[in-house]
Amino acid sequence: MPNKESIVICRCEEVTYGQLLSTANEHKCTARELKLRTRAGMGFCSGRTCRLTLDRIIESVIPNVSSGKIPLKYQPPIRPITFGTVGENQ
Repeated sequence: MPNKESIVICRCEEVTYGQLLSTANEHKCTARELKLRTRAGMGFCSGRTCRLTLDRIIESVIPNVSSGKIPLKYQPPIRPITFGTVGENQ
């Protein structure tokens, strides 16, 4: 079983729990700052899988901080496409 620090939290950018925790402890930053410093949440899914964990890490490092103080934003797709376009045979 891997240790807790080596668990990959952001799969898109391959950021581990240890990297996030050490950065949060060192800089005492908000979730947005943690995202900018580590690139967690900046990958393909735009933080849809790791955002809650980022918020929890910040809450554990800085007590009495609200998770929505500076919320992380989600990026929509660059250009929406229809299901018909996706399913076309070529």
